[in-house]
Order: sequence, then C-alpha cells, then structure tokens
Amino acid sequence: MLTPSMRNWFGRSSKSTVQMLLEPALSIPTEAGPTARIPPTFGSGPVPGAEPIQQQRWSSGRLKITDALWGDGYLIPGGEIELLRLAKPLGLSAAASLLLLGAGSGGAACSLVTALGVWVNGFEADADLVDASTEHVARANMTKRARIDRWDPAQPSFARHYYHHALVLEPLLGHPPEGVMASISEALKPGGQLMMTELVADAPLSPTDALVAQWARLEGRDPKALPTEIAITRVLGRQGYDVRIVEDVSQRFMHQGIMGWRRMVRALQDDKPDRQKARLVVHEAEIWLIKLRLFREGRLRLVRWHAIGGGLA
Repeated sequence: MLTPSMRNWFGRSSKSTVQMLLEPALSIPTEAGPTARIPPTFGSGPVPGAEPIQQQRWSSGRLKITDALWGDGYLIPGGEIELLRLAKPLGLSAAASLLLLGAGSGGAACSLVTALGVWVNGFEADADLVDASTEHVARANMTKRARIDRWDPAQPSFARHYYHHALVLEPLLGHPPEGVMASISEALKPGGQLMMTELVADAPLSPTDALVAQWARLEGRDPKALPTEIAITRVLGRQGYDVRIVEDVSQRFMHQGIMGWRRMVRALQDDKPDRQKARLVVHEAEIWLIKLRLFREGRLRLVRWHAIGGGLA
C-alpha cells in the first residue's frame, strides 16, 4: 500500500517514497512481461493530515513539481535544452514567426524569444496552462514578442498562411492526425518548415491491460486513440510535405526523464517537502514509473518529424 511508503517519507526510513517508486522502474528490463508487478495507483490510501489532491489536471501545485523536474515553465523532459535542440534546425530568427503548439506553462515561448529572437504565438488546449503560460510570459516582459492562446484540437483553427514555421509538441491529444495536421499546414506560409513530436503506439494498446489502464487514467488519455508513426508520416505526405527526418527519440526522452527525477530526489533529500507537496511528487512519480515501463516494453514511443513545404499556395 502507498500509505506506509508515505509514512517512511516522513522519517521512518532513510529511503524516500520517490526512490521506492522509481527504483523498480529503472530496473525493469525491456522484456518484462505483463505479469510483472504494477505499483498501486496514486490515491490507494490516504496520507494522514494531508489535504486530498485536487482533480484539476494542471494545478499550481503540480506545475511547481514540473518546474522542478524539467525547468521553469516546462512540461517536457530536457526542458530548454531539448526545446532548442528541436527548434534550431528550423533556422529561426527575428525575421520569422513561429506557431508553437504545446506551449506548456510558458518556458518554451520565452526561451525561443531569448535564444533565437523569433516571434512566437504559442497555443495550449488546457485553460490552466494558457493562464500559466500567459503569466510566465508577462513576468519575463516578453508580451511584445510572445503570446499564448487557447486552441481546440477537435476543431483546430489558426490564421491562414500567417506563420513562417511550426514547432508542435505532441499536438494530437487523442484526435485524428488529418484534421490537426491540415490546420497546421494551412497556417504556414508556402515552404514553411514543420518540426513535430508525437507519442505513438505501433500496436493497439488494450484498455483492459492493467498497466495501460493505469497510464490512461493518470494521464487522461484514450489508449485506443494513439496514432502509429506510419500513419502520421503518410498524412504529412498527402498534405504536400517533404518529410526529411523521421526519428525515434524515445531513448533520449527516457534518459532525460530519469535525469530529471534523479535531480528531484537529490533536492528532496536536502529539503523535505510537507505532506501535500509529497503527495504531488509521488503522484507525478507514479505517472512516470508507468510511462517508463510502457516505453521500455516498446508499447509507447516518441517520434520526431522534420518536414518542409507545408503551407498551401
């Protein structure tokens, strides 16, 4: 049960709950079978004296945890380093405008403006992330060069032929790639470049599988809606893109995730959190433990596409 582990966090053991959760994940071999032990889900038992976690997906408390893991204003492993790795092949400059899907909590837009000088219009589907991103940009005094808006992946609509290039980070959110990719294509100027990452599953994920069901519940995802790499590549081709690169970046994703958690564990050893923060940390750790399992078993992958020529004439 999770509750005794949480009690250990507060002084009965020198090993933290996060370490107890993550060490099995880091040692699970790729050939681990479906009978391997799955840790209990978050919320399997109350923590005495702690307030229950809010159902809000991106609460301010959770965003503080992701800031500590990936960098201020980031929701992706690797934070600014990974973002700029993705953005630099686009050749962005102060003369270019960028459509950024997956603005996170504001760090990405600010880093792009600071490092590359580009004009950024960021979008998020979650209202709380839009608010957090807007506040982050305002604190950085970058509202003249970066703005954040909300978008609906079910009915995507962007200014037509407005942006020079697009950087899109896991934009599908369970929706078919055709509609989302068509709206991005129409938003680009002719010859615009697209850099995209997306979570894919080569084989259908069964919602009745215990590991998949836990991941889907904790991440708020529909396991049956994940696209395949081939499906996305074909959609890009049909929409007139010259697809230059299709790269599996899963290993880098996992490595950056593990590094972020190791830094978090070291920091928590020197600065013990209160009970409410501890619950948030454990919740985030459980999400990552399950995600790492699915990645190591090859059931989930993260893929990068670099394509040219998206804007329709």
